[in-house]
Amino acid sequence: MNDDSPSSANRAASRGRVLGAMFLMATSAIGPGFITQTTQFTAQLGAAFAFAIVASILVDIALQLNVWRVIGVSGLRAQELGERLLPGVGRVLAFFVVLGGLVFNVGNVAGCGLGLNAMLGVEPLWGGVASALIAVGIFLAPRAGVAMDRLVVVLGFLMIALTGYVAWVSGPPVGAALRNAVLPERVDFLAITTLVGGTVGGYITYAGAHRLVDAGVRGAEHATEIARASVTGVIVTGVMRVLLFLAVLGVVAAGVSLDPANPTASAFEAAAGEFGLRAFGLILWAAALTSVIGASYTSVSFLTSFGPGLARRQGALVVGFIAVSTLVFALAGAAPVPLLIFAGAFNGLILPIGIAVILWVALRRPDLLGGYRYPRGLAVVGVLAWLLTLYLGWRSLGGLAALFH
Repeated sequence: MNDDSPSSANRAASRGRVLGAMFLMATSAIGPGFITQTTQFTAQLGAAFAFAIVASILVDIALQLNVWRVIGVSGLRAQELGERLLPGVGRVLAFFVVLGGLVFNVGNVAGCGLGLNAMLGVEPLWGGVASALIAVGIFLAPRAGVAMDRLVVVLGFLMIALTGYVAWVSGPPVGAALRNAVLPERVDFLAITTLVGGTVGGYITYAGAHRLVDAGVRGAEHATEIARASVTGVIVTGVMRVLLFLAVLGVVAAGVSLDPANPTASAFEAAAGEFGLRAFGLILWAAALTSVIGASYTSVSFLTSFGPGLARRQGALVVGFIAVSTLVFALAGAAPVPLLIFAGAFNGLILPIGIAVILWVALRRPDLLGGYRYPRGLAVVGVLAWLLTLYLGWRSLGGLAALFH
């Protein structure tokens, strides 16, 4: 068969869109918070943290398999499904996802600034502003979707490669990590729930699935492809988590005390010297930039279905979203901690609502799936994972209580 035939070109384009959606979800999860959480839990739990990583990956797969399949097969975004079930539910879901995405995007811009500071010595304020302009340039490009897909894939591979190198030179006790992955010396449920919330909470839950819908990869005929992409996306995130864990574990196991002000930077520097510090800066910048892209794109995707005018102005809305995030960062000089706590708590509260919408469609509304027969076993696994999101929501109430006292 001629590789230049239209069908071959269409298949290649489809694979590119699926790969882009996969990495958009993965790199949206791999942000500054992801890096900090992984380092802190590794320092606290040591090799036993391996079990929390494995458990969180399994829960993430259960959730994302259902989210991607329902949204992909129906061809409807999460807020559109919510409105079809009960008018108003989609708007509430959109409000909280956009609010959380906006606040976390301030943290993402701040992470860009800190990354460029560690990598090149650039002042964090100007590094954040320059990175925001790069993100804006991506969305103003003539083929913005293609540009976004390619950038997140390239930066995703770059982060994994650099972290893998540092993990190798740090000399972690791999045997102890493997043993703890199945027979943990200590089980920390707080670590598991924190990882799940940070990997599939808020806008991250829907990033890849919404990208597939916008790219035209939808319908029952794509169900298998969608399912495979959702699992692979979670695994990509998991690989990055494991490599980062091993990189820090090697340093901690050697008895090095991490700098509380910037534990990940100190771990990378201890493992690989000056190169390690610069590599950390590049990883942090790439993680933060792709999270800026993911948060902006996904948050705006929750707005565009509420009017044809909004859909036509999607690019302008994304640029405005980035601009507002950057302005708040520039005025505050950092990501305001109370705002991050507030957004994180609301993300934890809204997650069970969004997952409940997905599962209700899967179990009770085959009409929204075009008559597609949803796998019952997959739905049952989703319900079990949803129960964990209820626990996450309960914990979020504690975060809100702490904020207002």
